[in-house]
Amino acid sequence: MAKQARAVQTWRSIVDAAASVFDDYGYERAAISEILRRAKVTKGALYFHFASKEAIAQAIMDEQTSTVDFAQEGSPLQSLVDGGQQFAFALRHNSMARAGTRLSIEGVFLGGPHPWGDWIDATARMLELGKERGEVLPHVDPMISAKVIVASFTGIQLISEADSGRADLREQVAEMWRHILPSIANPGVIAHIKPEGRVDLAAQAREKAEQAEREAREIAAAAEAARGAAAAGRNSGGAHRGGGAARSTRDQPEGEGADEPAGAGVTEPAGAGVTAGGLV
Repeated sequence: MAKQARAVQTWRSIVDAAASVFDDYGYERAAISEILRRAKVTKGALYFHFASKEAIAQAIMDEQTSTVDFAQEGSPLQSLVDGGQQFAFALRHNSMARAGTRLSIEGVFLGGPHPWGDWIDATARMLELGKERGEVLPHVDPMISAKVIVASFTGIQLISEADSGRADLREQVAEMWRHILPSIANPGVIAHIKPEGRVDLAAQAREKAEQAEREAREIAAAAEAARGAAAAGRNSGGAHRGGGAARSTRDQPEGEGADEPAGAGVTEPAGAGVTAGGLV
């Protein structure tokens, strides 16, 4: 369990550090050395968890989807609106969301697979649920409308980034919904939908940050306790052998954090692009 906790902590450190690097520099200019510096881990630890820079990028794009939670209870359309506003908020305050977005855009131009499939599918499912509950008009095709919604969000966030550094993104997303809702929603439903979202996103972000901090402290405490237990065991063993306790040369789990083998490196095949992953 101690090794597992430490491995989770190391993985988290690498992904968080890589997100900040990709956010700052993009995929092509992101240096593994800078990720290592920000994560404060060894090359061996990075290679234990990720085979390549592309693998790290994929993990980040997978992680960014956790910034959105489409609630299944209540109004499906309101949940869809809330999810869009959650992501708009995350793009201003969460480097994971920004990095995933930048990697998704760059992935298209680098020849990577379609990066928005998961978001289109999730949006289509909410629209289908809306049809079942009578909120979405009967003639609406959920998949076609989902593509329009995701494409609209994509363009709006790019323009907002250029105009204001995304400072006005939530307002622009609300305007997007005011234009789209009349074409997909029953008129009686529209009056009850809040395009600006119904969730206190700042409070929600604080709660998630506090939870993440608690989890990080628990992982660190478990790792420290394991190191203490291991040291006590070594000292006890040394005493039984007459005080000649041997010093361990490693404090990492086997396979993680070891020095990089000669010639090892993060592999990046020529022309490799960024793979699937996120809404932009």
